[in-house]
Amino acid sequence: MLLPLAAVHAAENTWRYDTVHSQVVFSISHNGYSRPFGRLHIARGWLRFDPRDWSSAATELDVDLAGVDMGDAGWNRAVCKSSLLDCAGQRYAHFVSTGVERKDERHGVLHGRLTLRGVTRPLDLAFTFNRAARTIYETHEVIGFSATAMLDRNDYDITANPNSIGAQVSVWLELEAVRDDHAMTSGKENP
Repeated sequence: MLLPLAAVHAAENTWRYDTVHSQVVFSISHNGYSRPFGRLHIARGWLRFDPRDWSSAATELDVDLAGVDMGDAGWNRAVCKSSLLDCAGQRYAHFVSTGVERKDERHGVLHGRLTLRGVTRPLDLAFTFNRAARTIYETHEVIGFSATAMLDRNDYDITANPNSIGAQVSVWLELEAVRDDHAMTSGKENP
């Protein structure tokens, strides 16, 4: 008898990523001169999060690599080549959470697995829970997070140009999601 109640409770805390207001920004060394920034967009994904109880928090999302924006069309094409992001062969990076560790009222670490270029590795995201509220126009409920991570591109077999491109990639995520009782079942098509 309690199973339907558990399903309703989970549905009440599900959210669909707002792909317009969610972004991934990354930075990597260029010949040691600077750390230029690139930007990627969330293609789709869902989040289960109850601001009062983080124990059942979970997420799954896809990042569209083909939409990489380095600020220059030629540079975008170069980064998309098979020797780097391989946007044609592996268009989406996929992240799925495996657990959450709450640090305090607003901070935590999301543990998960990132698949990039067909290689899957553990990835931890330190995050801040920014806010959950109705929009200013009262049209829907929104939840927001900021997160950071560091990854080594070599772990994902991105080894081209080692003398000009650094190995350590700093990643920042700014995420907004809209309450959606069907978020975990919609958009399940394979990327």
